[in-house]
Amino acid sequence: MNTEETRMNKVSRRRWLHGAGVLAGLPWLESIPVWGESDDANGDISLPQRFGVLFMACGIHPNHWWAKGQGDEIELSRCLQPLDPLKSKLNVINGLFNKNATGVGIHPGQTGNILSGAALKKGAELRGGISIDQAIANAIGGDDIVPSLVLGCEQPTTGYHETNFSMAYSSHISWQNATSPVPMEVYPSLAFDSLFENRGSQRNKSVLDRILEDAKDLERDASASDRAKLDEYLTSVREIEKRVERQRNAVEKASDRVQEGKLVATMKRPDNGLPEDIREHMKLMCDIIALAFQTHRTRIASLLLCRDISGLFYPFLDVSKPHHLASHDDLSDEWERVTTYYCSQFAYLAQRLDSMQEGNGTVLDHSCLMFVNNMWSGSKHESTRVPLLTLGGLNGNLQTGRVLDYGDRPESDRKLCSFYLSLMNRMGVASTEFGDAQQQLAGL
Repeated sequence: MNTEETRMNKVSRRRWLHGAGVLAGLPWLESIPVWGESDDANGDISLPQRFGVLFMACGIHPNHWWAKGQGDEIELSRCLQPLDPLKSKLNVINGLFNKNATGVGIHPGQTGNILSGAALKKGAELRGGISIDQAIANAIGGDDIVPSLVLGCEQPTTGYHETNFSMAYSSHISWQNATSPVPMEVYPSLAFDSLFENRGSQRNKSVLDRILEDAKDLERDASASDRAKLDEYLTSVREIEKRVERQRNAVEKASDRVQEGKLVATMKRPDNGLPEDIREHMKLMCDIIALAFQTHRTRIASLLLCRDISGLFYPFLDVSKPHHLASHDDLSDEWERVTTYYCSQFAYLAQRLDSMQEGNGTVLDHSCLMFVNNMWSGSKHESTRVPLLTLGGLNGNLQTGRVLDYGDRPESDRKLCSFYLSLMNRMGVASTEFGDAQQQLAGL
């Protein structure tokens, strides 16, 4: 049996909620094997390990990005305060760097390889390397409905930077190979539809209404605790669906404008079909990733919260400048609020996953969420170290509740790609090298 036949065989054994023109995955249930047959003679099903990346660009507030202590006693700086309820599942990793993002000029050359560690080529021809999310997806994603979920909250931009690097490097963190970024979904409604195979004329009809009858049939065979879990899941789907529906018409209008000859990249929110309030956009995308992980639709996801040289505004933070310009004053109170806000998005997704029971733990316990930025200081465009956080323990394969500092170690011992290589091996992807690393990160 070939790889595709094996994948489809595993998929066909899963339990789905069916409706007219829609197919909904299910969360882990203790009384019903919704993810297919057991993996061993004891009837145990291996719980999936997931990897998710959240990306913020243009640096953080250097003075308020630190942590001290270990475990429940970790003390967090102001910008990291949103993570305080999760600090026993947190790792704050300082001092790692991406060699090929240094000495090449600012912005695109510091961003397009943040997940690959590859040297980037200037000029018209894109050339870098496969990103860590796609390397893992290629190895383990063949058994999943969607090998990886690649989302963004800001439209890609085009053209070239003054450093002669393509702006494609600034707009994408996930790369399927050396020359091609993975197409990024920026519309919440389309990302939501992809989770439920929601296509065609049925899109204007409620997903939940169409699967309710099948859900009631499933409840008859479920335990009391699973019925409660299923009800909580369906309530979550309904809540997200209502928020998504408010965005659907805007996407259609933007599509009409494109057909009229306008470029989406030149349109501002909400004319380009994206939610006008970036808070709602980011929250929706985090909720969609949470649903995708919970229902085992995918094990790999990335979310570009803002692209490099971002033009996002934050009036709700009382910040007058757009993201990129604000980062040039990265010791200001305004940039502290921006940095804290992005950490709160990371915390929000982690808390959503931590609220989802799965086996003897939670979805977060079986995942590794990573928060990364392409530079330390936006005012100096410093990428000799990158801000890096993780949440979740990969089902016990990644120790948590730690503050790790590699800043005083030799360059060979603090490679960002050594960290990626360690994650690959902890997720069952046996490899001896990734990017510019040939050894795993010591002390992780």
